[in-house]
Amino acid sequence: MDSQLAVRAVGLTKCFGDVVALDGVDLDLGAGLVHGVAGPNGAGKTTLLGLLLGLAVADGGQLTVLGAPVGRALVAPRGVAGFVDGPGLYPSLTARKNLAALAALRGQNTRAGRIEAALDEVGLTEVADDRVRGFSLGMRQRLGLAAALLTGPRLLVLDEPSNGLDPAGKLQVHRVLRRLADSGTTIVLSSHRMDDLEALCSEVVILATGRVRFAGPLGKLASDHRELEYRLLSSDPAAARRMAEAAPGVRVVAEPGAWRGAEALVVRALVPAVEALVAALAAAGIGVREVAPVVSPLEAAFLDLTEQPEEEQ
Repeated sequence: MDSQLAVRAVGLTKCFGDVVALDGVDLDLGAGLVHGVAGPNGAGKTTLLGLLLGLAVADGGQLTVLGAPVGRALVAPRGVAGFVDGPGLYPSLTARKNLAALAALRGQNTRAGRIEAALDEVGLTEVADDRVRGFSLGMRQRLGLAAALLTGPRLLVLDEPSNGLDPAGKLQVHRVLRRLADSGTTIVLSSHRMDDLEALCSEVVILATGRVRFAGPLGKLASDHRELEYRLLSSDPAAARRMAEAAPGVRVVAEPGAWRGAEALVVRALVPAVEALVAALAAAGIGVREVAPVVSPLEAAFLDLTEQPEEEQ
């Protein structure tokens, strides 16, 4: 296996009865990067993450994690931590005692300093002695992340880590994940939130019906995708519309309408055509206050790549 890869899957298959969860998945995930996994419900995301964590075994194909082949035993690969379908916690224990118990189950050193540091990093120090049964979903997610941090993982696998997080909690989790990535930890996370994937991930895997529809850098996904709709705010909406109608490769799809207290024009084009229009507006003395996709490139590509004919759904 390439030393620059954290995960390699070749022809990976997994079935649950008559349901094909993964259908010949080929995948290379580079080490030291944050990889997002996206897809509709039932696409195979949780199944893939479960295989990485050793919670299930594949029916066919080959899976190599951190340079070691994954066998038929239900054993977490060395150096891997995380959770799927929410972290497994003891409701009757406090946050601090949960971490001590989970560390003891793994045969880890349970020095108080390590536990305190993990609690502090995920922002749970003030509730460390509260019983977990009273925790919100977001607090349980953060405690699950703290438990994973205790292992010092080389590969961190997280299923919907932003579930239930308020803005402050989300910021805290994002900060932790960025620090881990900067230190060389490979992170694989699934999410239905495109904004989370765009904020955190350098690469993304899009699954649909158990198959990989795209795997690679976010930038490549956006550049390879079809033209997008852009919202354009300018100092002279009427003149901007006239220039947009005459611009090569640009199509006006909506009349100027109110957007955040200003008149906005919506156009459809590829990135180079939008850039040329903005340059032309500036040269004509028309101020461009904002130009942004109506739907993010990742979300637009996601919808396009996972769209199925109605009879297949």
